[in-house]
Amino acid sequence: MANRRPSRWRRWLWLLAPLGLALVVWQAATVARDQALQTLRDEAENELRLSATGLEGHLSRHDYLPELLASRSSVRDFLADPDAHDPMPINLMLDRFRATADVSDIYLLDHFANTLVASNWHMPNTFIGQNYAFRSYYQDAIDGGLGRFHGLGVQSLERGYYFSAPVHLGEEDSRPDGVMVVKVLLDAVEESWAEQNAELLVTDQDDIIFMASRPELRMRAMQPLSDEERRALLRTRRYADEPLSAAGIQTLDRRRDGSQLVSFDDGPLTEQEYLLLSRHLPEFGWTMHILKPKRQVERAQWQAGLLAGGLYGVVVFAGGFGWQRLRLRREREEFAERERQTLARARDELERNVERRTRDLLDSNQRLSAEIEERRRAEANLRQTRDELVQATKLAVLGQLAAGINHELNQPLAAIRAYAENARTFLAHQRPEAAGDNLEQIVELTARMAEISAQLRQFSRKSGETLTAVSVPACFDYALRLYQARLSAANVQVERRFTEQEVWVRADLVRLEQVLVNLIGNALQAMSETPDPRLTLSVERHGDEVLIGVADNGPGIAEEHLGRLFEPFFTTKSPGNGLGLGLSISSRIIDDLGGSLNAINRPAGGALFTIRLPADAASDSRNTLTQQESTPHA
Repeated sequence: MANRRPSRWRRWLWLLAPLGLALVVWQAATVARDQALQTLRDEAENELRLSATGLEGHLSRHDYLPELLASRSSVRDFLADPDAHDPMPINLMLDRFRATADVSDIYLLDHFANTLVASNWHMPNTFIGQNYAFRSYYQDAIDGGLGRFHGLGVQSLERGYYFSAPVHLGEEDSRPDGVMVVKVLLDAVEESWAEQNAELLVTDQDDIIFMASRPELRMRAMQPLSDEERRALLRTRRYADEPLSAAGIQTLDRRRDGSQLVSFDDGPLTEQEYLLLSRHLPEFGWTMHILKPKRQVERAQWQAGLLAGGLYGVVVFAGGFGWQRLRLRREREEFAERERQTLARARDELERNVERRTRDLLDSNQRLSAEIEERRRAEANLRQTRDELVQATKLAVLGQLAAGINHELNQPLAAIRAYAENARTFLAHQRPEAAGDNLEQIVELTARMAEISAQLRQFSRKSGETLTAVSVPACFDYALRLYQARLSAANVQVERRFTEQEVWVRADLVRLEQVLVNLIGNALQAMSETPDPRLTLSVERHGDEVLIGVADNGPGIAEEHLGRLFEPFFTTKSPGNGLGLGLSISSRIIDDLGGSLNAINRPAGGALFTIRLPADAASDSRNTLTQQESTPHA
């Protein structure tokens, strides 16, 4: 029996070992496949996003050109009476614009969609004399809108994207008298796609492959077309007489992340499977697809399976080796005493090493303490420098306000002079009552001048370190008083969106006023060219936070500048009009107050700066109200 038991275990081990190997290899290959597919999808998504952005940028940079040409007086004069003008100057002008803008063709249609002039007037397949009333870009533009169209050219049979704009000879709201059309070719974009390790397709609203990195896939349908769909496409002449055969795409698997595993029945892509990912382009009504080869997924499966098999073999070998080691346990017991002696010597050596290392750590701690003290001094110097920079920035803002304050002071001074001369005249004529009235007016004007100078002194003072309860509407009122002259001179409409109850925040009064003054000044400068400037100030409370908004209806902020607005010395102003420190210092001030400062572009136009600050929890108590009443303007 003793001999049979080991033999039976040995047979079970020989049976289970291959099964375990197969299970480990299959599981590793499955995990590797899922991870490789996810990695492949991430790569496809990044490449698809970049390619879509490139295509949108290539087409969108030409949408201004038809409107620009339609507004030229020479084009309107020619369209008003084509028979009385020589068309050659207009042809040459359109050809110059075509070469400068790097587009394919530019041509002008009259009210009946007949081509009058074109940049390709000298070509055998010129558009002059052709009628394009069946094109939707003509129909959209002649109805008064902007036309967009893609398809094959009737004369050149080249794929292109068309932009059109109406040409008005009379009022803008009247029916157009002609249409200006610009055609852009798409070959340059497709050539850039050939460098990628993927296949790119663009389908339109009819599911036709209009653009592709492989020429064999162009002008084919993603799915077979019915006879009715073919007749509808032939009526529009969008794709001329192309057969529009099916591309032969077969869906093998639809994944939960939105991707698909596909293959092709025929064509140049029949040799393997692909990961398909799509992205909609709403501006053009297209959908861009990317096909990533699945070869790397298969390689990852094989590598993971082989590696798992190798590790399984190592584990099995290690198990057998450990079993053999158990048999040698008795031999190791004979050397136990020698090992204990060795451990004793090692322990003594370790204690000596610990003592030596402890001394080294003490020395290091002393050096670290000195470095910490030096860092504290550096941070103190940094805070002092920052406070001085904040004060300097406030004085710079005072310099910008000097023109308005000068205007505010000149008016009372002129009035004081006039009242003084009148009083002297009244005294000379023995009319003391009239002279007294003039002197009272002089007293009121001097009080007004003192209030103006007090505002400047209040704004130029340094802030403290203690945070108190601050009234946000009162801070806005103070900032608006500083810009009262500029607001009146520019006819700026100020809109206040405040809550019915007064809102208080936990902040430093002077520093919050400085931030609001800076943001309002930037908004006024941004609206300097706006016909109807409007400054919108808002205060909202959300739980324990208060949102303070300063918005304008100016041109807004360029998208590439949004991420760098709060960097020091970054400015879009012309040299000599700013150092680029205002927003950087304002953001640092709000951070020190425990809040945040953000900037976005408003959908209706203009920029919106939002300050988030903690609300004052004790703002309803009587002590806080008393503290605020004692403050000059908050």
